[in-house]
Amino acid sequence: MIRILDRYIFTELLSPFLTSLGGLCFIIFTKEMLRLVDLVVSRGIGPASLGKVILSLLPSFLVLTLPIACLIATISAFNRLSFDQELTAIRAAGVGFWRVVLPVVVFSGGVFGLTMILSQWGQPWSNVSLKTLALSVIEDELTLPLDSGVFNEPLSGLMVYVPAPHQANGQSGIFIADRRNPQKVLIIVATGYQMLKQNDHHQLGIRLFDGAIHQIPEDPLSFHRVTFQSYDFWLPPASRSLKAKTERKTYAELIQDLDQTKWADSGQLRRLMEYYKDTAFPVATFIFGLLGVPVGIVSKRSGKTGGFAIGVLIIIGFYLLNVLGEFLVTALIFSPFWGAWVPNVVLMGLTSWLLVRARRG
Repeated sequence: MIRILDRYIFTELLSPFLTSLGGLCFIIFTKEMLRLVDLVVSRGIGPASLGKVILSLLPSFLVLTLPIACLIATISAFNRLSFDQELTAIRAAGVGFWRVVLPVVVFSGGVFGLTMILSQWGQPWSNVSLKTLALSVIEDELTLPLDSGVFNEPLSGLMVYVPAPHQANGQSGIFIADRRNPQKVLIIVATGYQMLKQNDHHQLGIRLFDGAIHQIPEDPLSFHRVTFQSYDFWLPPASRSLKAKTERKTYAELIQDLDQTKWADSGQLRRLMEYYKDTAFPVATFIFGLLGVPVGIVSKRSGKTGGFAIGVLIIIGFYLLNVLGEFLVTALIFSPFWGAWVPNVVLMGLTSWLLVRARRG
């Protein structure tokens, strides 16, 4: 009987889990649809590259949707079991409350394991894969679009302004402010320009005509000006900066950076908090699965809609706790560890209290 009961409860959990997981992934995918269409229309990427993008997005989608689907599944299953008095009949047959919860523990443990794998290995692979794919698109379609009448920023610290549409004779004028090196700020003005490209090195440049280079040193009393008839202004290879971004800092590197700033750098604190969340979030998936048991039992009078609404409120509350934790970390009130784990502690306390009440009831 026990094995039959386990299979029955597991089946009751699996159906709403798969349904909600598919629905949630579709909702998130719909949000990204415009970006994917833009990639096809503006970048002209092929079906194979588009498939790689979708495959690379899946781990991030699943890390977000698996905990919610697990909560909805347990709420829906126990809401129905309680509403149809099946749970009462099971307990009247001598099956204890914790024995009924055991299949949920196993089911939630499986979802926890899957979320942990995706969080620790799938999501980092997804981020690197997307950036690598973006790198290949940049290298295949190496261009430097410069919009006229606006300040273009192709690189951080580099500002390019073209006052008028580029004419055939190249006499449209161009203004470049290069602040990438604070100790050597360059202002370049030219009457014309021509785009340059080195496919072998994946590098772009601008050939400037009839202009001047103004160097602004740190000493305000000194000033340097050089005129030229032709000057080639090369940008660093597109792959260099992007490849550097594909590598995530290790835990030891983050600790070292924080030690240098005396743990006052809010950006580094948030990154360290993300490392702790890689473990805390999968654990929240397991807690969500257990929390759905008492919530489903309590919400039997309100039906499936009421149980779903309560589940949404729980998810919103958990999200707000995470936002609060991040704020307290950046405000230097909480450590990154507690900022990531306090929402789980609160959630576990609520789950334990509701489970005890459901057992007594």
